[in-house]
This record gives sequence, structure tokens and C-alpha cells, in this order.
Amino acid sequence: MENFWDYSVWGVILLFGVLLGSLLVGNILKKGLPFLRNSLIPTSVLGGAVLIVFAAIYKAITGEVMFDSQIFGENGTAMLETITYHTLALGFIASALKTSEGKLTKKRSGEIFNTGVTTVATYLLQGIFGLGITIIATLLIKDFFSAAGVLLPFGYGQGTGQAMNYGNIYETEYGFIGGKSFGLTIAALGFLSASIGGVIHLTVMKKRGKINISDSKNMLNTEAIETENEIPMQESIDKMTVQIALIFVSYIVAYLIMWGLGMLLPGMKATVYGFNFLLGVLSATLVKSLIKLFKKCKFAKKDYTNNFLLTRASNFFFDLMIVAGIAAIRLDYLESYWGILLILGVVGLVITYIYNRIIAKTLFGEYVEEQFLAMYGMLTGTASTGIILLREIDGEFKTPAADNLVYQNFPAIAFGFPMMLLATLAPKKPILTLIIFVLFFLVLNVILFRSFIFRRRNKK
Repeated sequence: MENFWDYSVWGVILLFGVLLGSLLVGNILKKGLPFLRNSLIPTSVLGGAVLIVFAAIYKAITGEVMFDSQIFGENGTAMLETITYHTLALGFIASALKTSEGKLTKKRSGEIFNTGVTTVATYLLQGIFGLGITIIATLLIKDFFSAAGVLLPFGYGQGTGQAMNYGNIYETEYGFIGGKSFGLTIAALGFLSASIGGVIHLTVMKKRGKINISDSKNMLNTEAIETENEIPMQESIDKMTVQIALIFVSYIVAYLIMWGLGMLLPGMKATVYGFNFLLGVLSATLVKSLIKLFKKCKFAKKDYTNNFLLTRASNFFFDLMIVAGIAAIRLDYLESYWGILLILGVVGLVITYIYNRIIAKTLFGEYVEEQFLAMYGMLTGTASTGIILLREIDGEFKTPAADNLVYQNFPAIAFGFPMMLLATLAPKKPILTLIIFVLFFLVLNVILFRSFIFRRRNKK
């Protein structure tokens, strides 16, 4: 029988309170310190950094891991990893439930397709350099995990949740001690790369007169908050409650799919559950289709989803994911890896910057700077980081760059799925995986530059 004063009752609540409190502290630091305010570092990253500092001080004084202390139920670190795992999928589900408006022109469809292909091609480029670096590192460092570099595209390209997912697979399935912390640290370095690289680029371009910093960064109108024929904001059930219910019902459907696949493929159970975000997007699409069917059959007369509230929910889950993921980093597991991590971080910044700069100039000539900042921010952090950088020069989202980030998920998932499977091959056959990454990267670049390649061939 549980007593209400036991830590087993309060541990989870206290952990959430600390995470959300650290976001408030991070926001105070962000607003109060000029160098942080100008750095574009997300508040969630600052909140996670605050917790790492407190955890380090606590361990120096007590010799214990702060989040594994009695007050957090003695399993706080595991809970932080669980929160990171689930909020990744919940954030993607909230985004997938949003409805799209209007039909895309052929030109816009092509730009969105190219954005999705660029996303996966950047993953592959990060994977090529990351895997190449850690394969070389195995020749210099005894018993180093050769496939560790594959975590670079997951940490930079896909963010905290996926970096931890694959770090966990490498740790539990292949014996990479500290794999989760390694992946989470790469993700944290990615946010720093987005902020540092973004600020430097904005400063240089502004001095050259190539861009103007936007003054309107929080433009909202009534249409953005609510559209016609939606359920009331407050009735017998609050509209926000409906959005949260749809998100969690979609996640239940995703769990049932994962459970079924896990039963059919017991040898790939870790991989299947690592795709929780992808199956979450699938289940959200099914739920959204079911809502449309109900409306078509006159069973439902109103629209139940609200894009504004779903965006707020998605941002909440991603903020929580980032702060929990950074707080879960165990610095003591990384004592032997700091040199490799810093090399991966710097290389990740440089190749992502250069490649996306080339793509933006070549394929997005009408809005080069906006497309570049959005893609560079997303491919070193998350979509939210890309939006943060984009708002600096396009606060009202007059260019299609923001929409490209939203709609590119579909082609990105289609082209990116094989890479996710290849990531589980890397620990067994790192050289073969590297070769496949290179070939796949070349194919995607042929697809990206198809109009130039085949136009020249036709002219000949």
C-alpha cells in the first residue's frame, strides 16, 4: 500500500517539476543575459545545461547521481530517458495531426520534394563523415565502438530523441557502454552548432547587406488560432483536451502496431520500438483519416483538430524532450570520448553548413537565405531550431521556407527509412555500411540535381 508522503508517489511529479522549472530558469537567463539573448540558443537547451551543472555539483558533494537519489524514486535517470523517448513520438504525432490547407502547385511540390531529399542526403553526409571518423578512431583507441559515428546524423539531423534511441540500441544490443549519453551529447553539440553557426552566418550576411533582421517574430492572427467549422474552444470538453486526447489515442494505436511487429519480429524488437516516432506519424495519419471519414458520413459535423493548439502541444513535447534528454547525459560515461565527440561536433557543423549552403543557392534561388537558415537549423537541431533561425529574417513567414520544413517530412521519411535500417547494420559491418552510405548519397544527389544533369544531357 502506497503512502502519499512516500517518494515513490512524488518522484515522477518532482522530476517533471524540476524539468519544467529548469525551462523557466533557462528563460530567465535567456532574457536577462545579453550574450545568451543574442546567441539563439533554445531555452530548452539552457534548461538542460542548468540541470547538468546542478547534477555535477551534487555529485561532487555527495558522490551520488542526483537524479538517482531517493527524492526522485532512485530511478530518475531512467525516467529522463523514458520521457525523452515518449515526447519524441508525441511531438511528431501532434504535428502529423495538423490539417493542410489548399493544393500545392507543381513548383511548390518540387521544392518540398527537394527539401525532403536534401534532409536525407544531409543525414547520409553526416553519417559518412561520422562513421569514417569513428572507424579511424578504432585504430587509435582500444575497444572503441566503430559504429558510434552513425549517431552524428541522429543527433544533428534528427535531434535528442532519435540520438538516444539509437544510442540505446547500440548500448543494449551491441555493448557500446555509454551509448545513450554519447548520442545525447552529440545532440547537445548540434544545438550549439545551430546557434553558433547561425549567429555567425546572420552577422556576416547582415554586414554584407545581404539580409535584413526581422522585427516581427511573433505575428499571429485570428485565422491562425481558429478556423471556421471547428468545435467550440470551451463546451462540455475543452478544445485543448480534445487535441491531447487525439494525440494519446494515436500513440496507443502506434503502440499496438509496435506490439504486433514485435511479436512477429522478436529479433528486431529493439529496432521496432526505436521507430516509435515513425509509427506515431503513421497512426496519427490513420486517426486523421478516420476523423475525415466520420465527417464525410455526417457522424461528426465539426472539425476536431486545431492547428494552433496542436502546434503548441508539439512545441511543448519537443521542449520537454530536449531538456530531459540533455539532463539525462551522464558525463562520467564520456571521459574517454571527449576528443572524438568534439571532432564529430565540429565536422558536423562544417559539412552541414557547406552542403546546405550549396543546395540553397542552387535549388532555391528565390529565397536562398531563408531556405538555408531553416534547413541548417533543422539539420543541426530540430525543426524548431530551424524556425528560430528563419524568424530572424522572415518573421512573418512570407517565403515558403517554413512550409518546406513541415511538408518535407513525407519524402524525408520515405527516403530516410532505409538509412534507419542501415544504422543497425553498422555495428556488424561498418565498412560495408560506409560504402552503402556513399552510394546512397550519390543517388540522392542525382535526384536532387536531376534538372541540371538531364537538361545538359538532352542538350548534348
